[in-house]
Amino acid sequence: MSQLQQFCHNRFSWGLLLLSAIGLELAALFFQYGMDLAPCVMCIYIRVAVLGIILAALIGILQPKVWLLRLVGMAGWAVSAVWGFKLAYELNQMQVNPSPFATCSFYPEFPSFMPLDTWLPSVFSPTGMCSDSPWSWLSVSMAQWMMLGFAIYGVIWLLMLLPALKSAK
Repeated sequence: MSQLQQFCHNRFSWGLLLLSAIGLELAALFFQYGMDLAPCVMCIYIRVAVLGIILAALIGILQPKVWLLRLVGMAGWAVSAVWGFKLAYELNQMQVNPSPFATCSFYPEFPSFMPLDTWLPSVFSPTGMCSDSPWSWLSVSMAQWMMLGFAIYGVIWLLMLLPALKSAK
């Protein structure tokens, strides 16, 4: 078994994924409550995409030697990374090319079976406007940083895909 395959089949790799996503969620909460930056609906959806990566990592960390759990974890990771990139890209477009006709909603549209904004409004309730870009670092907006983050998640997923899906021998 290759070293990359061994890495994919242990809890440490899934733990790194979990810790990185938890770090992003904590950073989002710091921006919201520590720096008093109001999250928009798209920001909330991006948080949900990061939450998807957390859930995928939790599935993978349960029993990383079981092929089916690795497959489910990898699938959740991929869907969350692609969806998160798409959301961050759309948010970036709203901020870079503002239009009075292309605005985001004031209310999140979660499914009725999972109203996250009702269950945990302090985390999933939007209070800002999508066209606002109140924070940047190195002349890169938060949406652009999230695009980079989700792209990195995607590249790492691609590198891990085949080794993770090979059965241990």
